[in-house]
Amino acid sequence: MIRVKRAYDGPEPSGGVRVLVDRLWPRGRKKDDLGITEWLKDLAPSAELRRWFAHDPGRWLEFKERYFAELDENRAAWQPILKAARSADVTLVYGARDREHNNAVALKEYLERKLGALG
Repeated sequence: MIRVKRAYDGPEPSGGVRVLVDRLWPRGRKKDDLGITEWLKDLAPSAELRRWFAHDPGRWLEFKERYFAELDENRAAWQPILKAARSADVTLVYGARDREHNNAVALKEYLERKLGALG
């Protein structure tokens, strides 16, 4: 199972493997506070895409299309998470305020599509 969790909410014991998927470290948070296993910056959208999106919900659908295209070009970045999700729970940790329109939510959708395609 793949979950998403905001970095400022703190870890839960049932969170499984916790991966920070932002390019920037969440402000004011220490590594111990996050309880992350890994920080995979390469899974985050490019700086250009992040700036273009600017967490504008009106750009959400196009953001996902562009982000998914970036992910398609960077298979090596997301393969380890897909592998982990086949055998354990994975929590994608993000720092954005918006809980519905952020790269972790989009990445979860992308990875779940890949898992579904594998059967």
